[in-house]
Amino acid sequence: MELQEILSKVDHTLLSQAATWEQIRAICDDGMKYKTASVCIPASYVRQAADYVQGKLPICTVIGFPNGYATTKAKCFMAADAVENGAEEVDMVINIGWVKDRKWDELLSEIRAVKKACGGRLLKVIIETCLLTDEEKIKMCEIVSESGADYIKTSTGFAGGGATFHDVELFAQHVTNGVKIKAAGGISSLEDAEKFIALGASRLGTSRIVKIVKAMEAE
Repeated sequence: MELQEILSKVDHTLLSQAATWEQIRAICDDGMKYKTASVCIPASYVRQAADYVQGKLPICTVIGFPNGYATTKAKCFMAADAVENGAEEVDMVINIGWVKDRKWDELLSEIRAVKKACGGRLLKVIIETCLLTDEEKIKMCEIVSESGADYIKTSTGFAGGGATFHDVELFAQHVTNGVKIKAAGGISSLEDAEKFIALGASRLGTSRIVKIVKAMEAE
């Protein structure tokens, strides 16, 4: 697979609690240089980053992150606020406790409400696979497919586990209605990136792929 094809699917990510504007600006520079799909950054930097890239790179942010247990109203506000500030893509975390409680209708309603709050922008739904059984993952594939969201996403990277080949393969077997797949968390090599794409991922949430490419260039 061509290197640029992999880079074009990368959401170049920096979501550290201690992320500074200097660091955010640097990944925006990298995103523009390497033509990544987007940069995924904290909501507090969205307006500054959007002004900085001036339309040359989509800005993605996260809401209800990383735990997912904010109220639906709060998530909708965060989504609308992010879009108003210039976000073109929003990655939301579902309420994991609702999955465990089998509150399927509430989960579907929340995703639909957040999608509406996104005002036509892309919505990716993080289901935090490392905390779910395969049965729960399959059910969430069904719910996300019904919701009108654009992507189902594996992980935040903050819950002790990230994307696995098994989970992406499982998603590919069970999503419908044109829902795409984002693998995120722990993607650390070009080989892994290629395999995730081959298994069905259209996006990769990672900071490491661009770093690998820069290291290759330095050599």
